[in-house]
Amino acid sequence: MKTTMQTGANWTGLKGKDSEAMDSVEMTTSAGSKELGFTAAEQHQYKQEGFVVRQGVFSEREVDGFYEGVEEAVETALQLARQGREYVLDGKRFVDFAEYTFQFEPQSDSDRLRVVEPVHTLSDNLAVLLSEQRLLQPMQSILGCSSVGLWTDKLNCKGPGGSGFGWHQDSPYWVHDSDHVDLLPNVMVGFDSFSVENGCFRAIAGSHKKGCLPGRSDGSQLGGFYTDPSVITLADEVLFEVCKGSVIFFDPHLIHGSGQNNSSHARRAMILTFQPAGFPSLKSGETIACPVKE
Repeated sequence: MKTTMQTGANWTGLKGKDSEAMDSVEMTTSAGSKELGFTAAEQHQYKQEGFVVRQGVFSEREVDGFYEGVEEAVETALQLARQGREYVLDGKRFVDFAEYTFQFEPQSDSDRLRVVEPVHTLSDNLAVLLSEQRLLQPMQSILGCSSVGLWTDKLNCKGPGGSGFGWHQDSPYWVHDSDHVDLLPNVMVGFDSFSVENGCFRAIAGSHKKGCLPGRSDGSQLGGFYTDPSVITLADEVLFEVCKGSVIFFDPHLIHGSGQNNSSHARRAMILTFQPAGFPSLKSGETIACPVKE
């Protein structure tokens, strides 16, 4: 049975599986909070479910700045893509330029961006998230270390009609590039409200406990990066319907995906993946420190 994460003005409740545990978790915070790290309840939930949601972390004004950042990044990404190396995998168009990878919507004639990775170097309005304590202090709680660095970051554009992402884990993408793949937690910052209609984030609660799972053996070029359906327990599916400005922290082994955007509005989000400080980042190979304030 699917479970839906539903939202109100200042709270987030899980209807269905484990709702009692979820309702006990403090889900809101603000820039002025003295303690931004995970509460004990959030630590427990992250360990058991593989995710934690904080509702409405960023204000309307802050989100407006992110919108400007998205426009800047997309404009620059399209310019760079014209200079890059184009290739097609399973009918999906990709372009590599320097350390960037640009994914386009799967229609063969589409110039609509699907994913930009990395994205923080394409807009100062997005780069501010690398020093945002409302993201870094919870990451410090997850990693259990005093210093945090960036592994990678990406922009999911998902305009109207934008395609979904099939069930997958992030760890199989990174296992050959990192010796500490267990220590690569993600946080998704929603620039728009998430709904089932616009292809909200969805996950299989507790699936991270199984570690890195086998991929599909369907003969496709990218099939190995999508989780084998036989190991997915759909009864534990959670749909995340949250307001814009919310954040979702999730484990690199968590099985997750999203649906198609069937609405008339974009559903944009930025995903940042952190790691203990001192290690090179995925795409550029540079060491990118993200200082956590005391």
